[in-house]
Amino acid sequence: MSKSIGNSTRAPERQATRGQAIVRPTRHGWTAVLLEQGPLISLVLLCVVMSVMTPSFLSVRNLLNVLDQITVLGIMALGMTAVIVIGGIDLSVGSVLALGMMVMGWLANSAGIPLVAAIPISIVACAACGLASGLLVVSVRLPAFIATLAMMSVARGIANIITDGEQIVGYPDWFTSLSIVRHFGFLSATVGLFVVLVIMGFVVLKYRVVGRSLYAIGGSAEVARLAGIKVRTTTVAVYALCGALAGLAAVVLASRLDSSQPSAGTGYELDTIAAVVIGGASLAGGVGSIGGTVVGVLTIGVLRNGLNLIGVSPFVQQIVIGAVIVLAVGADTLRRRNAT
Repeated sequence: MSKSIGNSTRAPERQATRGQAIVRPTRHGWTAVLLEQGPLISLVLLCVVMSVMTPSFLSVRNLLNVLDQITVLGIMALGMTAVIVIGGIDLSVGSVLALGMMVMGWLANSAGIPLVAAIPISIVACAACGLASGLLVVSVRLPAFIATLAMMSVARGIANIITDGEQIVGYPDWFTSLSIVRHFGFLSATVGLFVVLVIMGFVVLKYRVVGRSLYAIGGSAEVARLAGIKVRTTTVAVYALCGALAGLAAVVLASRLDSSQPSAGTGYELDTIAAVVIGGASLAGGVGSIGGTVVGVLTIGVLRNGLNLIGVSPFVQQIVIGAVIVLAVGADTLRRRNAT
């Protein structure tokens, strides 16, 4: 009888142990769902709070303003998503944006080159900055942090040298109308461009082989190399793409401001990284999505817009966004801990 009792006592323990594969994922499944959908849930809650605190937040005009305001950040964040997915980081995007603005402005206003030609040239110049950063990472084997930090300084310096620190003012009406005129009553050309880029990025990362390659590199570069992925070439291409998108964002910002300023983009690199991380990407690499990045960009845009409507000081806004970044990184850490 005692043997029977002993067996019956130990059996539930073994069953519970075996059942952990069923019970714990169920419990952690809810945690995983909350962590995975946390950015979207947070965005919805943020919109609810802002709409309660200021009735004008949910007005059509204000929501359209939010879309206009996030376009520049959103375009840069798409490139940063690819960089962070492969386990890298790019601190130079804000300075590269300023360089792109100044190159485009100088070519169109001082060199006499038509603006339609100056735009692609400036984007290529920004892509070259990203290419240089990528080469420093894969060839010189500098840490991405150091390589892009150096490029941040170089690009900002060149942006100031081009016009000796002076801004360039005055673009054709057709150019500024790209960010002002709302087609169908709500969609400007610049916002439409962002939407198209989001769709393209989503398709590439989720359904194309190159997208899976980026996740493989972020998971383990050595394993990806052994699997036949050209890790070095892909890494350089990703940094070049990030630079090119920063150049495209420079065109959008110049259209909005009707000017090119060498001081433009200051601090944008931090907002860009923050948007990607808030959207659920992991700074360790291998995790991230375009949808999450869009949610992160919207979160920062809604947060800034709502705090402005409430009348919160810009200095306090920085503190709030910093706290949001800490929470996002903490959620990523918890998610990875639960996955192990």
